[in-house]
Amino acid sequence: MRLRDSSEFRTVYDHGKRYDGNLMTVFVYPNTLGRHRFGITASRKTASSAVQRNRMKRLLRESFRLSRFQLAELCVHYDWVLNAKRSLLKVKLIAPLQNFQGVVARVADEEPHAIGGEKQQHS
Repeated sequence: MRLRDSSEFRTVYDHGKRYDGNLMTVFVYPNTLGRHRFGITASRKTASSAVQRNRMKRLLRESFRLSRFQLAELCVHYDWVLNAKRSLLKVKLIAPLQNFQGVVARVADEEPHAIGGEKQQHS
């Protein structure tokens, strides 16, 4: 499911937590919808050509899709906003996938767990 309204993006930007990667900046905010939602941005400042921006968005969408099993392991559902960086133009799919999965792992490590607020070890 995608974030569509600017108000939904604004909520994630204003209240969410920011994670900077070398290929993307990810904003994460918990939701109560029972599923993860995501939004993707690739600005003209990042890539002047629409073809380049669309490729960046495709890579980020696919990274999110391929991470669905890792996302399913999270105790909380989140709204995710992925902002593309210019360096994303120079890579193949595996790099943004690893970058995004690293962010998901960081979110999982920082996430409060249901059992008395204690953090559990992920294997």
